[in-house]
Amino acid sequence: MENYTITISKDKEVHHFEVAEYPHHEDGRCKYRVFEEGMFVASFEPDAGHILHICQSSAELDEEILHLLADQIEAYHPHNINSHIDNADA
Repeated sequence: MENYTITISKDKEVHHFEVAEYPHHEDGRCKYRVFEEGMFVASFEPDAGHILHICQSSAELDEEILHLLADQIEAYHPHNINSHIDNADA
């Protein structure tokens, strides 16, 4: 999968992040790694319900920005929780 960009604004400050996804991630390596201006800033790991949790973060990002970032990554990768119903009709 290709990297993609997410932009987040908070208190008139704009952040542009590049998100890299590792679909075949291994233990000890988080699924989503996030960079700002080429520097690593955070990584996230989904739980069984596809809710992202912070794996690692640099001390430089505000926690609210990290949560907004997780929300945007989740929105970029929607999961259809009713897919088993759709497949039953086929």
